[in-house]
Amino acid sequence: MDTKQNDMTPHDAAEALRWLSEMGADEIIGEGPVNRLAAPAPKAAPAPPATVARAAPPVAPVVVPGTSAASYGSLAEIAAALDGFDACPLKKTATKLCYADGNPQARVMLIGEAPGREEDIEGRPFAGRSGQLLDRMLAAVGLSRTAQDRESAVFITNTVFWRPPGNRNPTEAETQMCLPFLIRTIELQQPDVIVCLGPMPAQRLTGKTEPILKLRGKWVTANVGGRSISLLPTLHPSFLLRQPAQKRLAWRDLLSLRQMLDAH
Repeated sequence: MDTKQNDMTPHDAAEALRWLSEMGADEIIGEGPVNRLAAPAPKAAPAPPATVARAAPPVAPVVVPGTSAASYGSLAEIAAALDGFDACPLKKTATKLCYADGNPQARVMLIGEAPGREEDIEGRPFAGRSGQLLDRMLAAVGLSRTAQDRESAVFITNTVFWRPPGNRNPTEAETQMCLPFLIRTIELQQPDVIVCLGPMPAQRLTGKTEPILKLRGKWVTANVGGRSISLLPTLHPSFLLRQPAQKRLAWRDLLSLRQMLDAH
């Protein structure tokens, strides 16, 4: 250790500090020179923190309702699955599930498009003005959703089971989410005849893309679950309410339905 006495007076020390400050040396530096232009030396990677080994928690399998709709064994199971199905965004804005109505033993299945305001409130297909018109149309050819016998009864469901906001058309994704449930419903209900009310169900089940005025009234065969089912596209009752002149076309379709049922 250097024991040489510092011979600077306090006045000299103050003057030296002032001069250093004026020259820009206003920071304390180390004893050795530092090259600020040189690349910094790489830092050593920090050592990982000590951990205690522990068993990983079991991961529960993720099950998305609808992806295995074939596993549902009854219409009641499908309704319960739909009630717990949160993947479809329509459920978040709808009031009630609108799955089915009528007699599950019926020979005739009617498939609509999507619920409207009244259907959303009551939770059943065709509950509003279009449903009242549909009931009158069915009664004209001896059919009813309330009939107990298989020959006179109808079973009604939808392509989409929740009301789209503002009654807009469902998106392709929303329709595809509901389609496995619809297919399984057809497999379980096993109708002799399917009547598609509007273009959406007809296009989904036949793969055709023509507008409903070209599809309607023409019997086609749909293969669902290995069964060939006679399918008749016709006009939706809500369309008939907007265009009453087209009721004559719907009446022709109903007569064709009656002839098909009587012949088989």
